[in-house]
Amino acid sequence: MNRGTALPTRAGLVFALSASALLATDGYFSNGYGTQCRGLAGACTALSLDSMATAVNPAGMLGAGRRFDAALDFFNPNRDFTVTGAPSGLPGTFGLAPGKVKSDSPLFLLPSFGANFLRGTETSFGLSVYVNGGLNTNYPAPVFGSAPTGVDARQVFFTPTLAHRFGGRHTFGIAPIFAYQQFKAYGLRAFSAFSSDPANLSDNGWASALGVGVRAGYLGEWTEWLAVGAAYRSRTKMSRFDKYAGLFADRGGFDIPSAYNFGVAIRSAAKLTLSADVQRTHYSEVASVGHPMLPNLTTAKLGDANGAGFGWRDLTVGRFGAIYDVSPQWTVRGGVSASGRTVPESEVLFNIVAPAVVRSHAAFGFSRRLGSRALHLAVVRAFSGSVTGVNPLEVPGRQNVKLRMDQWEVEIGFTFGAKR
Repeated sequence: MNRGTALPTRAGLVFALSASALLATDGYFSNGYGTQCRGLAGACTALSLDSMATAVNPAGMLGAGRRFDAALDFFNPNRDFTVTGAPSGLPGTFGLAPGKVKSDSPLFLLPSFGANFLRGTETSFGLSVYVNGGLNTNYPAPVFGSAPTGVDARQVFFTPTLAHRFGGRHTFGIAPIFAYQQFKAYGLRAFSAFSSDPANLSDNGWASALGVGVRAGYLGEWTEWLAVGAAYRSRTKMSRFDKYAGLFADRGGFDIPSAYNFGVAIRSAAKLTLSADVQRTHYSEVASVGHPMLPNLTTAKLGDANGAGFGWRDLTVGRFGAIYDVSPQWTVRGGVSASGRTVPESEVLFNIVAPAVVRSHAAFGFSRRLGSRALHLAVVRAFSGSVTGVNPLEVPGRQNVKLRMDQWEVEIGFTFGAKR
């Protein structure tokens, strides 16, 4: 279903490459891509909104028509951890200082750009550029014995897209994914005894990696009031972070996991559209993310093929959104999403530096159209989430660690040259 009305520039591309990473909302992926989709809490698999559609479903690009889109997201993640219980000090234990520590770096900027062009009425080709992030923390305290402590990851995706409609109702889209990653970690030297390569464990500055994957999607107008969408993103194979070969499993491997999503959109009245999505991300297939801390930390070294990771579980997210056309010039939208738990209680120690514990979101947005141009706004609230577990490297039950995070997000988007 067509429901929407972004502009790649060289300066903008440089901005995207240099943008700081942030703790995204569904694991380390955004809750939605494109300002209109964010305003629906990401429930847009069966919708054609704008030229960022390929980040969710490449088939949605055709219905978006010819257009240029640009957006800037202001992201405010608030994360902290609390340790209760004094360390035992016994040989062979790894105690933490008790107390609450908040992460610095509370505000980030996340740009995105897209362009889409039509060839006749049945084919479109476009390009979407967007930034993803995750695992970002910046604690001023000596969490593991030295300060500051944290990690910073950045991902930039370049996705050219081809979409074609068959039989007037069924559109298929394909989008190769070209990914660029950067990563750095600091304050983790205390884990040197556990590492296969202590020189490439921590405090080595930025490391970079390149990779390739693919996303494919389907969007069908089954009736005048019902649309169905589905998409699959392959695992994106990345080159290794050599500077952190003693931290990440498989000698610095940090692939981007595969995912699939399904959605429906129902036009229940002339001005109202309802949408619902479900998405599944396979974090467990990437060793450095999915391997548990224990027993891997005792049976292998950090950086080995079977080395410890963050212990993230595969994540399922459910989303629901609504769009109401107030007038030809004004559209309002809103949405909610809820997910399972990515970080289990047993994995709190490593995830101090990656507290992806948010599980529910609410979103609101609107669009103001003026001819071929439009202004879009989305506000997203990620409600406070937390996970509490014991410090697994201390005397059993001696210390508890609570991870907590909440987020605010405001994105402003612009459309130019829209034509369907």
